[in-house]
Amino acid sequence: MEEKKLDLNTIIGFVLIFGILMWMMYQNQPTKEQLAADKSKKEQAASVSNKKVTQVSVPVNSIDTSSANVAQIDKLKKSLGNFAYSATLSSAKDTVTTLENELVRIKISNKGGYIVEAVLKNFEKFKKGSGKMVELIKDNNSQLNIQLITNDNHTLNTKDLFFEPSLTKVGANQILTMRLKAGANEFLEYQYELKPKEYMVGFNLRSQGLNKVLNTSKPLDLEWDLKTFRTEKSISYENRYTLLNYEYDDEKFNNVSDGENQEETLDKVKFIAYKQHFFSSVLITDTPFAKAILKSNKLVLDENKDTIFIKQFNSKVPLAFSNGEINYKMNWYFGPSDYKTLKKYDKNIEKIIPLGWGIFGWINKFIFIPLFGFLSSFIAYGIAIIIFTIIIKIAMSPITYKSFLSQAKMKVLRPEINELNEKFKKEPAKKQQETMKLYNKAGVNPMAGCIPALIQLPFMYASFQFFPSAFELRQKSFLWADDLSSFDEIMKLPFHIPLYGSHISLFPILAAIAIFFYMKMTSGDQQMAAPAQEGMPDMAKLMKIMIYVSPIMMLIFFNSYGAGLSLYNFISNLITIGIMLVIKNYIVDNDKIHAQIQENKLKEPKKLGKFQRKMQEIMEQAEAQKAQQKKK
Repeated sequence: MEEKKLDLNTIIGFVLIFGILMWMMYQNQPTKEQLAADKSKKEQAASVSNKKVTQVSVPVNSIDTSSANVAQIDKLKKSLGNFAYSATLSSAKDTVTTLENELVRIKISNKGGYIVEAVLKNFEKFKKGSGKMVELIKDNNSQLNIQLITNDNHTLNTKDLFFEPSLTKVGANQILTMRLKAGANEFLEYQYELKPKEYMVGFNLRSQGLNKVLNTSKPLDLEWDLKTFRTEKSISYENRYTLLNYEYDDEKFNNVSDGENQEETLDKVKFIAYKQHFFSSVLITDTPFAKAILKSNKLVLDENKDTIFIKQFNSKVPLAFSNGEINYKMNWYFGPSDYKTLKKYDKNIEKIIPLGWGIFGWINKFIFIPLFGFLSSFIAYGIAIIIFTIIIKIAMSPITYKSFLSQAKMKVLRPEINELNEKFKKEPAKKQQETMKLYNKAGVNPMAGCIPALIQLPFMYASFQFFPSAFELRQKSFLWADDLSSFDEIMKLPFHIPLYGSHISLFPILAAIAIFFYMKMTSGDQQMAAPAQEGMPDMAKLMKIMIYVSPIMMLIFFNSYGAGLSLYNFISNLITIGIMLVIKNYIVDNDKIHAQIQENKLKEPKKLGKFQRKMQEIMEQAEAQKAQQKKK
């Protein structure tokens, strides 16, 4: 019997058969797209088994339209309806289109059609020289989604669907049109327009022919979500000034409080601003949203620990149909929270800068902002704060003079007031009457010292609003402070002190020393000038306590505040001390004041003012009632 041998042809045949078998096995394996589609389908089936509305997701990668995947497309059409048309286009890929000018870089994704990156090219995070640009949107920290309800009661999310991009230029303006297509001429369109040297991005949202596809009996829901990145050195400071602001119902303005899971429901909303300390993302609409549900959630649970995010904001607004279509003209603002920059757009978005209400806001808008803007335009910011403070204090010096003069007059009258206190010790009402007569006869108004102090209070409060909001101070250095908008740390502590922090700032220490000497200098005169009041025997002790308490409070609470505000308070107290010394030693003459008061006593007493007359009537009535009670 002849033995069979393997010749070359047999070996080649086995190799070919093996190769064919391997190729067939490989072809029969499900693709990544099919696995993702199957997984998505199973998840959707599980989540909506007891619901009438079906949520649909689309695979990330593009859909292959070859004949081998016709069955897959048919399944997709059943779930997506007419919007499966977009999934079959060559643009159905998870890619981005970039719009860029001198100030911002914006990237818009085909998937979802929304902004997935917004970078401010001229600003750095944390500190100057870090090399890390400010990123308002990056790494999926923000989403824009519209829920589309089809005629067969399916709910589709635009964030999962693919838009077709078309980039054009009109002059220097870049225009990106993103269309979610239900057919060749039926689509939902986002149109973005970026102009040169602008932070504002035009955003028009409209539909065409979708009334045949969508249920237009109720508005579509647009939802915008953003987790704000930390961009500043001080976590506590940034957390305090990061707020969800909005304008609604005929130019009313407010913000969602920064507590845990806070929510507001508003009507006729004109803009929604996710304001960080020094940067903002704002959605502005020409046609007010009929209603808005706004949510704010604080993400920083411990301000002493490092963090990536500060707060999470969420907005949900209805988009109303008009004649079966959607048409909204809107704008996005991605840029600095700077009052002058925001105001130039004439859309009221400068309201997001917390300058204070009423008179405090007026002082900031019409005095502080123009004056400081002028000074800082040609001199260094630290020097500008000093000169700014000097100008404000000199302008207020006549008021300071009036206050000190009133104290000097009261001090001269103090011996006579003490005599009246002793004489009418058991008759408080009579004592008050005689004291008022003495003031009137001497030509002294006891309220004259309080009114100037009250006039200065609005300017002091306005400064507390102005300096934390002054974008110009961000990352501007002065002396040892590398950032006037944040604390001027000179020493890092190895432990945390409650209320104070884990570092030592120098400007608050200097401000506390200055306020200590100012209060030490003025407390004696105030005690001498103030008449003793019944029921307040420890007033002098209280004043002595306040001399030490006020500086300590400033030292504690200002340690984490911006160095610019602490510098302002330090210089302000120094100048006030200087003005008081000049007034006391060179302007106000106690002997002349005493002589003038004695001369006034010889003149006809001035007519009492309305307030003084009313007080006198009250005291006389009290005295009469007391006399009747004694008789009874």
